[in-house]
Amino acid sequence: MNVALAGGHGQIALQLTRRLSSRGDAVTGLIRNPDHADDVRAAGADPVICDLEHAGVDEIAAAIMGAGAVVFAAGAGPGSGAQRKLTMDRDGAIKLLQASSSVAARRFVIISSIGAESPPNDDDVFSVYLRAKAEADAAVQASDRDWTIVRPGRLTDEPGTGRVRIDLAAFRGAIPREDVAAVLEAVLDDPRAVGSVMYVNGGDDPIGRALDGALG
Repeated sequence: MNVALAGGHGQIALQLTRRLSSRGDAVTGLIRNPDHADDVRAAGADPVICDLEHAGVDEIAAAIMGAGAVVFAAGAGPGSGAQRKLTMDRDGAIKLLQASSSVAARRFVIISSIGAESPPNDDDVFSVYLRAKAEADAAVQASDRDWTIVRPGRLTDEPGTGRVRIDLAAFRGAIPREDVAAVLEAVLDDPRAVGSVMYVNGGDDPIGRALDGALG
């Protein structure tokens, strides 16, 4: 499989890159900062400079040409203001979705967030972030791609355990980024995940069993 990862230098994306490249997949890591290219290359991906926040759909399409699957693992980051939540977490995701359609990349997986199912109306940055995620998710759900939306709870830097809880209804919790990457690897290949909004946090079940329980 040829997989394009937006936000290629992010912690989850680098973990996912290592997993995909180790099993023989070709990975393209979209990055904004050229200084991150060596890290992305070391993880096993081909780094491509493409700033989703400012690039047009045609430029993004050229960057992911040949991909059969696309993963949005990008984001404005915790130190950014409300405006960048809209231009990156919402608009960047939607432009990537449109580019995926134009290059006929069927599979589209997006990392969202718990809370996007019912975002608040406040003007604080986190509320804007959740609304941006909700609007991006809505565009994904309305698309003709084979989409999956993954909504983790609070992300941690603890080592992954390989054990999670996955549900189609919202629930709160925490999960290591390493385990989110493992879930993304699993859902990319699982046709049952197409058309699903999945909530994932730390739990008791191995990932395969947790997917079986959620998706049947």
